[in-house]
Order: sequence, then structure tokens, then C-alpha cells
Amino acid sequence: MDQLVRVDDRRSVARAVAMGRIRNVGWGVTRTLLSGVSVMAITLLLWVAWVAWVDNDFIAKGPSDVWEYLVGDDDAIANRAEVVDLLGRTLIDSGIGFVAGMAAALVLAGLIVLSKGVEAAVMPVAMILRAVPLIAMAPVIILIFGRGFSSVAVISGIVVLFPALVTIVFGLRAVSQQMRDLVHVYGGSDWDALRKVAFPSALPSLFAAIRISVPGAITGALIAEWLATGQGIGYGVVSAAGRSQNTKVWALVVVITVVSLVLYTVAQVVESFVLSRFGSEAGRA
Repeated sequence: MDQLVRVDDRRSVARAVAMGRIRNVGWGVTRTLLSGVSVMAITLLLWVAWVAWVDNDFIAKGPSDVWEYLVGDDDAIANRAEVVDLLGRTLIDSGIGFVAGMAAALVLAGLIVLSKGVEAAVMPVAMILRAVPLIAMAPVIILIFGRGFSSVAVISGIVVLFPALVTIVFGLRAVSQQMRDLVHVYGGSDWDALRKVAFPSALPSLFAAIRISVPGAITGALIAEWLATGQGIGYGVVSAAGRSQNTKVWALVVVITVVSLVLYTVAQVVESFVLSRFGSEAGRA
């Protein structure tokens, strides 16, 4: 009888823990969505206020102008098709840069934590890449890699690399020395400590790097499209501005801004689910 009572107690505790995690996830997702909606609402209000303050219909286009361009005009279907086509290209380019930059950041972060020599060799180069304007480096990058896939990966990846690298390294080094020593006592190597302790504990820092890198990758893709490929929203904005198609410019800027906010919010939602799956103590040494 006592054993049955203890089993029931353990089941009750497990159910209570599971329900607590579900409530925490639900509240986290709700808070993230409300935050995203609030940011969009504040941005919209600032946009309307700025248009009213400028009071120049040729330059400053408001929400109603963008709505007419994408929905209300006779040419709205063609306009939307063009915007969607450009957006699709930019999302592909930003995805390339995001994967390239995050992959490089993860590999380099692991090597930096394992070796002081790698840190001394990598960090100065990363800081130089961050400090030098991409406009200045773009001609050399294009000369070396051409105007296709490789240039997009390099240019967009450079934007992602440095902030992601610094954030991930900080998370990996936040693990206590006692945890590392415990792995070594059981015969594990530095690599085992990195893989089994440091990376799982650095999940919050990893997701912080992802949240930073999502808009960074889009920015890098826009720069690459403007300077190298001649495709996507990056080139579309420059081309429309050169032809004084200001409503199109505003429509493209609004679309890519909204998409950036949505992707950032999605990253936050995924973070809430993953961290709840690994427990509230994830990332704490």
C-alpha cells in the first residue's frame, strides 16, 4: 500500500511539473506575441506622426499610401506579385547568410573556448571585419567570390558572425569550473566538457545570438543585393528610389520590416519552447 501511495505521489508531482512547464510556455509565448504586436503598433504610430510632421506627399508616404499600392490600386495585384518575388529572393539570401554566419560562429566559438591560441588568432580578424564598412570591403569580396551565392554568404555572414560569436562564447564560458572538473574526473576530455556541459548550458546565449542574427542576416542580404547580386528587395529599393518611385520604396521597406519583426518573434517563440523542454535551469551553472 505504501508503495502504491509513493507511486501516486510521484505521478502527481510529475503531472504538476508538466502542467507548470506548459503554463510557463503558454505565458512566454503570449508575452512574446504581445511584445511583437506592441512594437508594430508603436512603429506604426511613429510612422504616422513622422509623415504628418514632414507634410510632403512626394517623399513621405503613409500607411494608406502603402495599402493602396499593395491592395487598393488597379495595379495592386501586379505590385504584390513583384514585391513577393523580391521578398522571396531576399529571404533566400538572408537564409544563406544566417546559416553561414551562425555555423561559422558556432565552430569558432567552440575552438576559442578550447584554445587560447585560436582566440588570439580569430578575435582580431573578427573585430576588423566588424569595424570595416562592408561598402569598403564589397569590391574585394565581389572580385574574389563573384556576384552569386558565395558573395551573398560572405557579405551577409559577416554581418551575422561577430555579434553571434561574442554572445555564444560568453555563454560557453559561463559554465562553472566545477562542472568541467566533474567531466574530467569521469575521464572526459575538454571536448566532452564542451559538448555535454557547455553547449547545453549555453542554450539561452545561443538563442540570444539567433535573435540578434535574424535581423542581421536580413540586413546583410539587403547589402549584398544592393552591392553584388542586383536582385531582391535590396536592389529593388535602390532601383525604385533612382526612378522616384517613392511609394514602391516605402512598400518594400514596410514589407521587409514587418517580415523581420515576424521572424524575430518566431525565434523568441521557439526559444520559449526549447528552454522549457530542457528546464528552467538551462544555462545556469
